[in-house]
Amino acid sequence: MAGARCVKELVVRTENRVGLVAEIARILSDMGINILAVQVEVVGEEALVHLLTDAQLYARDALREAEFSLEEREVVALELPNRPGLLRRVTEALARQGLDIHYLYATAAESCTRSLVIFSCSNNGKAVLMLRERGPR
Repeated sequence: MAGARCVKELVVRTENRVGLVAEIARILSDMGINILAVQVEVVGEEALVHLLTDAQLYARDALREAEFSLEEREVVALELPNRPGLLRRVTEALARQGLDIHYLYATAAESCTRSLVIFSCSNNGKAVLMLRERGPR
């Protein structure tokens, strides 16, 4: 799967509040930055917003300027055809290699031919090499 690559994901860690995602989306859209994938998790009073954009450095700087607590994490971005069973094949291939998935999120519209899967595992570099060389089997 040539579409596998390591990328930096932005993770905003902040107190949860109504309108948080709207605020982040406004900051980025005002700069012309497109959000490619987003995952939001609320644990207690805290929110974690995972972001992949088309301009990560600009997004990082804009969110820091808006005084958001932010970290960058290496994740795997994988483009796949939008077909039944491909996520299963990928996750089974990772398991066969002993790679433990820490978290995963994906996006695809029903009418689209491609999907985008973002994940972090016990060895992201090994996952990318395996997916590029052999693809899921």
